[in-house]
Amino acid sequence: MSKIIIYQCFPRWFTNYVTARVPHGDKEVNGCGTFAGITTKALKGIQELGATHVWYTGVIRHATAKLNTPAITKGKAGSPYAITDYYDVDPDLAEFPDNRMAEFEMLVSRTHKAGLKVIIDFVPNHVSREYKSECRPQGVEDLGERDHPEWAFSPLNNFYYIPGEKFQPSFDIGDYNEYPAKVTGNDCFNAHPSENDWYETVKLNYGVHYMGGCEKQFNPIPDTWRKMCDILLFWAGKGVDAFRVDMAHMVPAEFFDWAIHRVRAVFPQVQFIAEIYDPGIYRRYISAGFDYLYDKVGMYDYLRGVTSRDYSADGISYQWQAAGEVLPKMLYFLENHDEQRIASGFFCGSGRAAEPAMIVASTLSTNPVMIYSGQEIGEKGMDVEGFSGIDGRTTIFDYWGVKSIQAWANGGKFNGAGLDDEQRELRTFYCKLLQIAKTNPAITDGKMYDLEYAQGEGFNRRKQFAYLRKHEKETLLIVVNFDDRQVDVPVTIPSDAFIYMQIDEKISVHAEDLLSGKTYEGPLMSSAPFCVTLPAWTGAILRLR
Repeated sequence: MSKIIIYQCFPRWFTNYVTARVPHGDKEVNGCGTFAGITTKALKGIQELGATHVWYTGVIRHATAKLNTPAITKGKAGSPYAITDYYDVDPDLAEFPDNRMAEFEMLVSRTHKAGLKVIIDFVPNHVSREYKSECRPQGVEDLGERDHPEWAFSPLNNFYYIPGEKFQPSFDIGDYNEYPAKVTGNDCFNAHPSENDWYETVKLNYGVHYMGGCEKQFNPIPDTWRKMCDILLFWAGKGVDAFRVDMAHMVPAEFFDWAIHRVRAVFPQVQFIAEIYDPGIYRRYISAGFDYLYDKVGMYDYLRGVTSRDYSADGISYQWQAAGEVLPKMLYFLENHDEQRIASGFFCGSGRAAEPAMIVASTLSTNPVMIYSGQEIGEKGMDVEGFSGIDGRTTIFDYWGVKSIQAWANGGKFNGAGLDDEQRELRTFYCKLLQIAKTNPAITDGKMYDLEYAQGEGFNRRKQFAYLRKHEKETLLIVVNFDDRQVDVPVTIPSDAFIYMQIDEKISVHAEDLLSGKTYEGPLMSSAPFCVTLPAWTGAILRLR
């Protein structure tokens, strides 16, 4: 068995080797990565990290300042979540734009040959204000083609409208004209969104009458359902193995229940991952067919808090317990395109400081884990790229070359020649950790026993966390240290743990740390703690024999 390890890759800057880095620069100045640039060598480098899946972010064609109205486009390169054609890929990502779909298909093929599965975004809640599909298959109607814009709501419409009002946001949009105004993507049901709204997008209509008490008009099946299901089938037919579904909780679960089953009737192995932020509806979306859900408001927020805000480590126990029976369905991560970089000044300023949190995220349960390209080499996300500004994130709106990624890629050799010692050490840590998480049966298939509650004198529950993982004869003791100093950690294993995990108490046990190679000898018994020495901001994965 293998644990799912997702590597999120943003092609626009992943293989961009231009070093100009001019704020607000266009493609001709700052360059742009391509599908073709993600070579077999690049994929081997990703695979070395233990990845099983690559999430190619920003693949589907979206608005850009060059081809769309700049006033309603975020940044020169545009938001990858303001889709302009669901049946096309971003021309910027092709070496030969007229051949762009074939270049994407070749990337899918290369990725599969490298032993990796392909994830792309499915953005079902909203599209660009200037959506128009030029590449839809023959006979397929475009979104809004048969809408009645004089109706504020109808399940026959693909969009929501504000009849009698012109789109007039709180900022200048030049000569852009939209009448009647469409409802903005973040459920802004007026014609005057602000710069803080998703003003570049319009919301899709799945038959929920939001201004009519959220009445659901799902019978007969709304037109949007059929069109969006066809889009999923189109991309699954291109060899896409999984969809990361953007803002899934803003789309009715009933649609996914209907659509996912229809997609799997044709492509049984396709998986669905929901970006979702409301724990109260987790189970509803799992029952609708989702394989995995973002664990952002639970484990991500808490691990970040332990790492940078002095949250108590023992609170990690509550986070996994709160997930209950859906824990195996929760996708853990410490970075993605929406969140601030670990090494940024907004998080904790050092990629190394998150090692204990990453150990927990990768090994606590059987559930998947994700990293974001650059995380494994301590990318800081502190550039002034343009629209994005200094916000601790690597821009998704601008054309940009990322120094740390360029240092690793080394002009397409992907040998890490430009990395400094700290970056190499961090990447080595990620390679070891994620390979262990991917292949060790105690982690991929084993039981977990949280030891935190049982710790006694000498164990600082605010700064250290410990648990057991076991599958058949493989037993791991995992201990992490969130303290900024080296500590000797006495780990108590209570008698209940020996019974539940079916471990025999022994007078002495040999333990090898799978991360550092360091070995320990000591008693494995409820009456005496097992002592582990951990440097600041590190952890150990001890194989017990």
